Amino acid sequence: MAKKSGSPMLATADDEKNLDKKSARTRVRILDAAAQVLSAKGYAGMRLGDVAEVAEVQAPAIYYYFSSREELIEEVMWVGLADMRAYLATALEQAPEDADGLERILIAVGAHLRHELEISDYATAVIRNGGQLPDKIRERQQQEEKKYGAVWRELFQSAAKAGEIRSDLDPYVAQMLVMGTVNWTAEWWQPGRVSIDRVVANAQAFVRNALAPTA
Repeated sequence: MAKKSGSPMLATADDEKNLDKKSARTRVRILDAAAQVLSAKGYAGMRLGDVAEVAEVQAPAIYYYFSSREELIEEVMWVGLADMRAYLATALEQAPEDADGLERILIAVGAHLRHELEISDYATAVIRNGGQLPDKIRERQQQEEKKYGAVWRELFQSAAKAGEIRSDLDPYVAQMLVMGTVNWTAEWWQPGRVSIDRVVANAQAFVRNALAPTA
């Protein structure tokens, strides 16, 4: 009897890999759709039917990847914060070697705004819904919030220690005021009215004038 070409075991493994890849792509598509819907409609207004429509899947298929609406929202919020932190870290790593503490804060302002307004529905979902979620699904979000906040805290503390921001400012209060300002931008910015470049330039000038030591 002639041998069959190929190995049934290898073929099965290849099929499983292809299925895994397809499954992973579908899961990401559902997450992307959930971020978009959560960003636009908020926690209370998000419906799995809307997510399914955007993701182009049947609504029951969502439960294959996420056990509940809350688990899906929790994942969106965590991914959003983790991506923001990674994007900010990359922007700071690429900063000029001679950038002082204030300049690094301005780089962070620009990175946060671009990620929030231009790059990620996840970031907008996080900013608009962070305070609306029930405590039972906020644990991972809060842990990632602390990590993201720690990056900003180090920026302000280092700048204050080096005398690169005003000595009459409390670094923590200044940090929270700046972060609150850039977060609120997601609520009023309209793409057709003003460009992101202009928003970033104005925000950086605003923060520089607020923090820079007086002559």
